Amino acid sequence: MTAPEETMRGTFVRACALGDLPESGVIRVELGDTPLAVVRSDGEVYAIRDVCSHADVPLSEGEVSGSTIECWLHGSCFDLTTGRPTGLPATRPVPVYQTKIDGGEVYVRLSEES
Repeated sequence: MTAPEETMRGTFVRACALGDLPESGVIRVELGDTPLAVVRSDGEVYAIRDVCSHADVPLSEGEVSGSTIECWLHGSCFDLTTGRPTGLPATRPVPVYQTKIDGGEVYVRLSEES
């Protein structure tokens, strides 16, 4: 049973198994009311809110390159470590969340890091 989102904020919550992530790619995960794009790229795991700040579409449907994710609709790019846009048309950042790996599981802390 998943805890209500209010009790998940600030603590690490299991998002998925590390094995659920492609070696280089992204999956969508929902923790409470928070949609996440959980990304593995270059051996690192990131979590970013799965909503483009420009067009309100899922970033998890976009392409990942290094520490950047590109929105599939208009090509806005976001830094996975900061959430800041690195390519137009987006001008507002997207929240990113701290991740940790423990026992083959990916955990995310829902307090925003950006």
